[in-house]
Amino acid sequence: MTRPPETLETSRLHLRPPRLSDAERIFTAYAQDPMVTRYLTWRPHQSIEDTRQFLRFCEEEWQTDSSFPWVILRKQDGELLGMVHIFISGHKAELGYVLARPYWGRGIMTEAVQVVVDWALAHPQIYRVWAVCDVENVASARVMEKVGMEREGILRRWLKHPKSESPRDCYCYSMIK
Repeated sequence: MTRPPETLETSRLHLRPPRLSDAERIFTAYAQDPMVTRYLTWRPHQSIEDTRQFLRFCEEEWQTDSSFPWVILRKQDGELLGMVHIFISGHKAELGYVLARPYWGRGIMTEAVQVVVDWALAHPQIYRVWAVCDVENVASARVMEKVGMEREGILRRWLKHPKSESPRDCYCYSMIK
């Protein structure tokens, strides 16, 4: 099984597995924010218990090697900024990520995604890193482009958001070796 390191570092960021003790910070920072979650596959959390349930699931993912989420912390003060997640399936790794609104437009997610992509493509068993985003999610598409991923095309009717009546078109991005 391909297993990433539990921690990853950049010049500004520290990535580590989420903990149950992160619940309040995650809930407050972004999990309940409808603007942050509008293109995601889950609804904004209605209570701190929703966030705790999600974090229990994250712990289970690490324990079972099914996928690997990291919280993104700012090194200078430990502020929780968001999360990045990698799902490894054979020779492929799929990415997902979310960032609290006050930190949009600062290059934080690009930096976090870059360190995960770099790890994945340095691993001898991973040949493809990929992700999708709603065609209207310009910021997410830009993150993928900045880390060197290329747009492969549009996946028609690919993803249904909790707020959408029907599945929406998504851009598919990838980087291969």
